[in-house]
Amino acid sequence: MNSLIFPPYVHEGDRAIILSPSSKIDKSFLKGAKKRLKSWGLEVIIAKHAGSAHGTYAGSIQQRLKDLQEAMDDEKAKVILCSRGGYGAVHLVGQLDFTRFRQHPKWLIGFSDITALHNVFQQNGFASLHAPMARHLTVEPEDDFCCQALKDILFGNKLQEETSFSYTCPAHKLNRKGEGTGILRGGNLAVLYGLRGTPYDIPAEGTVLFIEDIGERPHAVERMMYNLKLGGVLEKLSGLIIGQFTEYEENMSLGKELYGALADLVKEYDYPICFGFPVGHVTMNVPMINGAQVTLEVGKKEVKLTFNTHKE
Repeated sequence: MNSLIFPPYVHEGDRAIILSPSSKIDKSFLKGAKKRLKSWGLEVIIAKHAGSAHGTYAGSIQQRLKDLQEAMDDEKAKVILCSRGGYGAVHLVGQLDFTRFRQHPKWLIGFSDITALHNVFQQNGFASLHAPMARHLTVEPEDDFCCQALKDILFGNKLQEETSFSYTCPAHKLNRKGEGTGILRGGNLAVLYGLRGTPYDIPAEGTVLFIEDIGERPHAVERMMYNLKLGGVLEKLSGLIIGQFTEYEENMSLGKELYGALADLVKEYDYPICFGFPVGHVTMNVPMINGAQVTLEVGKKEVKLTFNTHKE
């Protein structure tokens, strides 16, 4: 299975557009993200409705759609930074026109609710970046690992000279050791679950799936995972990365901790499975290239996720 099309790497002077396709955001984070991207040498534009409010959303559906479509159509833009997640991206699914974008692809950046847009971009054949957004770029220091990794990926420092780069993290007691290669796909579990059975569902075959979530009750997480199991998704994967599940009450409603319940749910599969990977609603939320060819190595002492792709 081939990796998806990578947008071109960025150079100093290239344009980045910050917009808000989901929930409304504190404008100070828009300014902070603009300052950080400008420090990288980029020309930064804040979309017309990025700081708007319409109920809990950053503008009406039409306003948010207009901002995203205009950014996708902008021939000079190389980066689209989604300011935050929350809820609302699903309103735009199925309404985006990729005609001009195909001529001038650009990197979509974001996570959480932005998972819905990642799925749309993948369905249209393009890789995108599950990565920190405006708040992180505003409050974290210049030498923050995730900020630096995002910059390195965008500017091609990670993959232009080398044919691969990797992340490592300590082993978890529930891990399933092994090695698997496939296309990296994933993001927020609840958002992925919401697109199951639609044209924007991710293909299971040959996928190394990563998942994370915030504020979901343990039984709700288990229910969503059973949907993937009963739907035949889990059995077809090449690897599974279980990231950070945060801001929920560990009330032992499943009879054991959440990770333990998930380990039981996937114990029959023989591909590598990693628990506690640094991706999710946490400060150490490493940029993941959705659509890249990766190798997941789960060993006794550490986990290594290697991005094996390179630009032609």
